[in-house]
Amino acid sequence: MNSLSTILIVVGLFLLGGMISFAKQGLPKGVIVLLGIGCAMCLVAGVMRLEVWA
Repeated sequence: MNSLSTILIVVGLFLLGGMISFAKQGLPKGVIVLLGIGCAMCLVAGVMRLEVWA
């Protein structure tokens, strides 16, 4: 596991927490969807950069 994959996974989890928080506060759905897309992209990129398959 390199540092970039760790950073991407941490940022993805941070965005997930923000998405949950914004949903509880009742913010507009567009903001929540945007955070969800960013969260998914960070988590997928972080997992794909893991070097467990090599």
